Amino acid sequence: MATERTCNEPTAPEFRQEIDVVARTRRRLIQGLGVSACAWAWAWPASANDYPSKPIELIVPASAGGGTDALSRLFAEVAKNRLPQPFVVNNKPGASGAIGMSEVVSSRADGYKLCMIIAEVTTLPSLGLAKFDHTRFEPIARLNADPAAITVRADAPWNTLEEFLDAAKKQAGTTKLGNAGSGSVYHLSAIGLEDKVGVKFNHIPYSGAAPAVVALLGGHIDALDVSPAEVAPHVKGGKLKILGIMATERLAAFASVPTFKERHIDLALGTWRGLAAPKGAPGAVIDVLRTAARRVSEDPAFRNGLDKSNLGFAYLDAPEFAQAMQRDHEYFGQLIRKNGIKI
Repeated sequence: MATERTCNEPTAPEFRQEIDVVARTRRRLIQGLGVSACAWAWAWPASANDYPSKPIELIVPASAGGGTDALSRLFAEVAKNRLPQPFVVNNKPGASGAIGMSEVVSSRADGYKLCMIIAEVTTLPSLGLAKFDHTRFEPIARLNADPAAITVRADAPWNTLEEFLDAAKKQAGTTKLGNAGSGSVYHLSAIGLEDKVGVKFNHIPYSGAAPAVVALLGGHIDALDVSPAEVAPHVKGGKLKILGIMATERLAAFASVPTFKERHIDLALGTWRGLAAPKGAPGAVIDVLRTAARRVSEDPAFRNGLDKSNLGFAYLDAPEFAQAMQRDHEYFGQLIRKNGIKI
């Protein structure tokens, strides 16, 4: 999505000036603490002042066509006006995001391979599906958050969430409910629904939301647990219908769809996505990326792109992002242990 630079948008040199201010502030702070020149050289590599000097690879741990992919490509497009080098998006789906995220965790921490990490980074470790957790990343910024939703084909016999759940209860364990992968937030939100209403589904995992949506369109599953954003085009096209959203308030883009809370089901779960680097990336590099992410989040082109894709804006800077991940890690760990979930 091409955008035009407005007169208020910083050019690459102006952006570099802002980063240089950050660098000088950090330098004065460290020197004021009596850090030796040798230690300073270790803490702030000379090359950091030139970062980025080549394209940055952005690993997307999900299939092309889904919400994570859409967000990543939108971010990369808008960021062209914010950094002197581009982001190159590379999809690495599979294992509920573990494949792509694992690749970044094990990569060189120089700022040239980043990840659009997803909420599954807080679920996979407790399920024994990943040897890493959120603490193996350097958080940069959270960019988006969306609730989960139950979606069915437009010609399905259920027109309300209650009708769907009543039918699923009568056919315990046979209703095929698709998700974006075993251990994904959408898988766990479906298990949370089972726990709340006393129903049992036949969970069908896919390698991301996009192939799961295709499966629903093809009639291979009965229903789907993913975000509204990932089914929005087909809902607007009359092929799918959303029965309920796992949120406390209705979404503006889906104002006619009731929340679970309205249906007396106390369940509000969903996903989020954010930018992160491998643990150990230089602080100078993280500062550059945090500034760029903040600039992108403030850009009208980014906000408009989110709206067009029905993705929720939910920016958090690095410290708050880290705290949010820790809270989710604790919540999902408790949910997994309580229900004895094993994959």
